[in-house]
Amino acid sequence: MRSHRCLRALAAFFAFTGFDPRGVAALESRTLHAGDADYRVVTLDLAHDALELRWRDADGKPYGSIEALRRADGRTLRFATNAGIYDREFRPLGLTIADGEQLRGLNTTRGRSGNFGIQPNGVFYVDREGHAGVVATGDWRARGIDARLATQSGPMLVIDGALNANFDEGSESRKWRSGVCARTPDSVVFAVSEVPVSFHQFARVFRDEIGCRDALYLDGTLSQIYTAEGGYAGAPSMMVKPYAGMLAVFAGAPAGP
Repeated sequence: MRSHRCLRALAAFFAFTGFDPRGVAALESRTLHAGDADYRVVTLDLAHDALELRWRDADGKPYGSIEALRRADGRTLRFATNAGIYDREFRPLGLTIADGEQLRGLNTTRGRSGNFGIQPNGVFYVDREGHAGVVATGDWRARGIDARLATQSGPMLVIDGALNANFDEGSESRKWRSGVCARTPDSVVFAVSEVPVSFHQFARVFRDEIGCRDALYLDGTLSQIYTAEGGYAGAPSMMVKPYAGMLAVFAGAPAGP
C-alpha cells in the first residue's frame, strides 16, 4: 500500500513540475481562458527545450507545413508553430536567422500595408548564450544581439509593459492570432487563440495573463500551434495556408548555447 502511495505522489510531482523521468524535455502546454476566448499556451524552458527555426529541407525546398516538417525530419516533433512574415514564394520577408546563419536580412520598410505595417514591428530571438527576447525592429541593430535564431514579424503586442498604442480596444476586427514572448531569458511563451479575437484583446492576454513585458505578433487567420501531446490548436485546418519559417522543438535535441 505504501509503495502505491509513493508512486502516486511521484506521479503528482512529475505532473506538477513538468519533469518527465524518461528524460523528455519539460515543455508545458495548457488551455488559458481569458475574457470570452480560449487560448493554447505553450511554455518552453530553454534550459531543457532546444528551440529551432526551420524553413527549407535538405533539398532547399520550403517545408510549407507543420505536417511536412513532422514527417520529413526523422525526429519526433514535440512542438511547432509558424514563424514571422513571408511572401507568396514562401520566403521570409524579414530577418531570419537559423543555426546562427542569417538567411534573410532585417526589414526596415515602413508604411507597408497589413499587420507588419502597424508600428512598431519587431524581432523574436534566441542568442548564442541560449537566452531569448523580443525587441522592436528599430532597436535591433543598436542592441548588437548575436542571435542563434531570429524571426521578424509585427506588430509588437506589448512594449515595455504597455499595450501597443495603435490598437483600438473597440475594434471589431477579429481573427485567429498567434504570438510569442520571453517572460524571462530562459522562459519562452507561445500562444494562439482558439477563436477570432482583436489585437487589443490578444495583447492583453500576453501582458495581463501570461506576464510579458514585451511580446510579438506572429500571424493571424492561418496560425496554428502543434504539440505532440495535444495535437493542433488555433485556426481551423481549412484556413491554414503554407508557411515559410517554423519554430520547432524536437525530442532528444540538446538544449543550451
